[in-house]
Amino acid sequence: MRYTLTHLKELEAEAIYVIREVFAQFENPAILFSGGKDSIVLTHLAKKAFWPSKIPFPLVHIDTGHNFPETIAFRDQLVENLGVRLLVGSVQKSIDDGAVREETGKNASRNALQTVTLLDTIEEFQIDAAMGGARRDEEKARAKERFFSHRDDFGQWDPKNQRPELWNLFNGKKNMGEHFRVFPISNWTEMDVWQYILLENIDIPSLYIAHEREVIFRNNTWLPVSEFITIEEHEKVESRMIRFRTLGDITITGGIDSDADTLEKIVQEVASARQTERGNRADDKRGETAMEDRKKQGYF
Repeated sequence: MRYTLTHLKELEAEAIYVIREVFAQFENPAILFSGGKDSIVLTHLAKKAFWPSKIPFPLVHIDTGHNFPETIAFRDQLVENLGVRLLVGSVQKSIDDGAVREETGKNASRNALQTVTLLDTIEEFQIDAAMGGARRDEEKARAKERFFSHRDDFGQWDPKNQRPELWNLFNGKKNMGEHFRVFPISNWTEMDVWQYILLENIDIPSLYIAHEREVIFRNNTWLPVSEFITIEEHEKVESRMIRFRTLGDITITGGIDSDADTLEKIVQEVASARQTERGNRADDKRGETAMEDRKKQGYF
């Protein structure tokens, strides 16, 4: 009798192994939870890793104050259903305390400000391993990451100082003040994530499903109308059927025209897509090395 696994079950087993390694090697791990599909899948994997016990570490959300309302509602419902602890770092508090300065102008964003809030939250709660849902196929800077990503005592990442991970042996040793970011689903693709969500019937925010929404066309994408953006005279508000492939702040997350109103249709749409999922994220268009620069400073 041959025992074989599908590629999704192999990815699941690998991710659960990494999550359990984190719990074994670190004292105060946590999951960085954005409310997006990748962090939702990561949380689902953590639930499986320790079932029937509850997830033995908290979820950490860095709240910019510019979230989609649907994202916050989904986050709160998930935390209640799982019975886990939620730690929230507030970008607005960082602004009020003078730790960061809010951007101004038409394309202002709070995305970069999250770095300071994240590092302060990690220090406040003494988190020594922050697990995230980043994947190598998302962006070239993330393709450089190991599963265990060492951060120095300033929270910074050095892409030239990564530890080898031969035979999936992970080195979590660190000095006082240092911590790790860990990415259990590094080897997954966008298609893998959606196929797994379909396979496991995982709840996701309605934002990922095609729906009618008021939008404006800015920077070659459909940007949702919200209280946080200023609509200019030449910009026309339209009501269109769109969905979002990736979620971030409402001010920087562009939607795509879509009729994919079921998980099956989303999988089909992703299979035929010719643009990367972060192609509609304004924060990635600020420069060729925008993501890597942010990561070196301590970003996710």
